[in-house]
Formats: sequence, structure tokens, C-alpha cells
Amino acid sequence: MMNRLALHGGTPVRLEKIFPIWPITAATDREKLLEVFDSGKWWYGEKVKEFEEKYAIFHDAKYGVTCANGTVALEIALVACGIGAGDEVIVPPYTFMATASAVLRVNAVPVFADIELDTCNLDPVDVERKITDKTKAILPVHLGGLPVDMDAFKVLARKYKLVLVEDACHSWGSKWKGKGTGAIGDCGVFSFQMSKNITSGEGGILLTDSEDIADRARSYTNCGRIKGGAWYEHYLLGSNLRMTELQAAILLGQLERLEEQTLRREKNAVYLSELLKDIPGISLMRRDPRVTRRSYHIYIFRFLPEEWPGVSRDRFLEALKAEGIPCGNGYNIPLYKNPLFQRRAEGPGYCPTSCPYHGGKVDYTQVVCANAELMSREGCWIPHTVLLAEEPDMKDIAEAIKKIWEHRKELSDA
Repeated sequence: MMNRLALHGGTPVRLEKIFPIWPITAATDREKLLEVFDSGKWWYGEKVKEFEEKYAIFHDAKYGVTCANGTVALEIALVACGIGAGDEVIVPPYTFMATASAVLRVNAVPVFADIELDTCNLDPVDVERKITDKTKAILPVHLGGLPVDMDAFKVLARKYKLVLVEDACHSWGSKWKGKGTGAIGDCGVFSFQMSKNITSGEGGILLTDSEDIADRARSYTNCGRIKGGAWYEHYLLGSNLRMTELQAAILLGQLERLEEQTLRREKNAVYLSELLKDIPGISLMRRDPRVTRRSYHIYIFRFLPEEWPGVSRDRFLEALKAEGIPCGNGYNIPLYKNPLFQRRAEGPGYCPTSCPYHGGKVDYTQVVCANAELMSREGCWIPHTVLLAEEPDMKDIAEAIKKIWEHRKELSDA
């Protein structure tokens, strides 16, 4: 029974052992939360300010502006950087919908450039091909916590006079050449949604070294108010997007453990990669030596179907789950294949398929990003919680994949 696949009635590699459950909390978290609860001061105040300052320092940024969630943080970043109606913003198609929908929400036009197959990150070479006279910004994503090639994107931003906004919603604690992600471009944004490596259920933050961007972002989140202005004076078309004191209290507790957890995930991921590198049928992601710390929101590898005749990626993942290893297929279509982008409409005003401010139609049904489409079919994800376990648990993951490889002929999709 030990030699049979669990999917076929054999004993799983992990029969009773469980991986860490998220979120991880401590008694001090409860104390911080109760302190705010008992104070009666639940609204935007000192705890929010304290978290903004500490998180900005953690990521080597001068300013932090919190908000309701990572999705609106992206919108705030674009508005604060002057992106508006008809502007083109280059984004990757292998990411969460918010990366592109935030562009639409500010009446700008998403332009999809392909990703690198061995990082899943936006490809600077394809980005340069997509730049036009309407391009105003590049919005790369540090997918899974792996920083993009920020040197290449900074060169492009300078060369073409573009805004560089980092979607750092997977990269709390990641560093590029010693500096925290989110503080390298003009600004960067983070999410604290429930699944994230630091969480308050929902929440977000924008980081920047620019006081002007920080001030505009603050105004946009705080109903259009400005520093030094009266409470009922509103200068920008802002909204109420503030974080609460209760959320900030939870995040302050989580932040105390973030560095240790980041280092633990990174250590386990490096060890896991060493165990997996010689197993046929899978391909690991490349790590650029300029990445000096990686947060690992997701451990990603490719399933190579040509080496698994008759076996699909999803069948492989089904077998891996049966062996007791948490895993998933991630983004199973590129963003441009979502119904929002595939719909057709005639006449002006039907963004994203046409935009009167852009001056031309955008037909997303004709977009093809070959690498993103391949990763959508072949990508395999292991969640960050798994990497908070111990080295023997990493051995279990490798053992489970080896077991499936050895029994691959029994794993037909038929």
C-alpha cells in the first residue's frame, strides 16, 4: 500500500501530519486588539500612524499611506502618479484581476505584455515592444514574492519618461539589491487580505519615497482633504478608503513576526528547490542574484506535460493533493481572456473595448501572450503556509512528487 498512489488507494506520504494553519496569532495580538477595543478609539488614528511608519521602515521607504485593501491601493497609486483617462499602462496578464482592473478604474487602458517563463514576472523586453506614445506607466508584479528585474524597468522608465508603480501585493519583506520592494519605483502597493503573508483580513498600503505622491495618496484616501486644510475642505475627488485602528492593531502584531517568518519561508523554499531540482517532469523558477531576500507568498513550479505522456497538470495536482500536499493550479487563464476583456461593444464609452479618451479601439480578443498562456496551463502553486513548516516537511513534498513521477504511467487522465 505504501508504494501505491494515494489517489488509487495507497497510503499518502502525509497521512496524519498537517502543515501550519493561517493566520498565525500570538497573545500579544489579542492584547493590541483589546487595547484599541477598550479605548473606544476604533477609527483612523495613532495605531494606523504607528503601523504606517513601522511598515515603511521595514521596506526602506520614507512614507506609508494605508487604505482599505490592496485593490484600491493600486487605484490610489495610479491616481497619485497622475495616470488618467486614455493613458496606456503596461501590465502582466499572469496576475490577479486587480492589477488590470485598477487601470480601468482610473479610466486608463491596460496593455498586456508577456511574462518570463522562468520567473512568471513581466518581461522587460516585451514591455519595451508594447510602449507607444500613449504609454504613461509600467505596472510590474512581484509575483509570488519574487522581485521583477527592477534595474531593467527603471532604465525603461527613465528612457521613455514613464511612471513605475510596483504591484508588491505578494512581496512583503522581499528585497532587490538590499532595498525593499514597493520602495524602488515611484511607489508600490501591498495587500493585507486574508491569504496574505501579513494580514488583517483586509487592508492595504502604498509606499513611496516621494512626499508629493504620499500627500496625493493620503488626500485620495481621506475624502480629498489635504495637510493643513480644514476638516470640511475637500481639494481632490477622493473617497473614504481609510484603514481602521482595529486593523492597524492586528497588523502591528503580525509585523513583529514578519521578518522571522519571511526568513523561514525563504530557507525552506531554498531547501525544497534543492530537493526538487533533479526530479524529471517539473521546472523550477529562476532566482536572480540581485534578489537579496524573497518573501515567498507562493512556491511556483512548472509541470512539463511533454514528459508526462497522458497526464495533465490538473491530474498531477490531484495526485499531489491526495498525498497530503496543499497545492493548486493558480491563474488558469491570462487576464485578457476574462469575460470583461473578451466582450465586444460598438460605439464610444465601452471601456475596455473602446475608450473615447484613448482615441482608438483596443481588441483584447486578439491579444496573445504565449508565455502567460503556457503558465496558465502548466503552473503549479504551493501556498506560503507550507513553507512555515520544518525541513522534514519539505522532504515530504519532494517524496510525494517523486512518488507520482515513478507511478506516472498509472496516472492517465482517461
